[in-house]
Amino acid sequence: MRAEIPPVGTLRDRVQLQSRQTVEDAGGGHEAIYVPLTSVWARVTSRSARFAAINDGRAAASSHVVVMRYRSDLRPGDRIVYRGRRLEVVATEDINGRRAYLSCLCNETAMVG
Repeated sequence: MRAEIPPVGTLRDRVQLQSRQTVEDAGGGHEAIYVPLTSVWARVTSRSARFAAINDGRAAASSHVVVMRYRSDLRPGDRIVYRGRRLEVVATEDINGRRAYLSCLCNETAMVG
């Protein structure tokens, strides 16, 4: 997932960060909800896309890399919303070890039929 330090001015995409929380439901179980954290500037880059069979249906699965200023409150399982698309954070990495930039590997899945 190694990303490079972004050149100045390339964080041009506005994204919303959402934290995954687990709450109890009325039936005694648990469900995941996403709580908005904040909006930040980032660079969203598509990496790959494919069709997959998920739950007896066809789905389009794609992966993205989202680079932003470093933050410590974003973890795998959280979500990044970009232009109405929900990108699930799979992994995060401090790009150069100096807590300047954070690179997030994200997956997006959409049912297509």
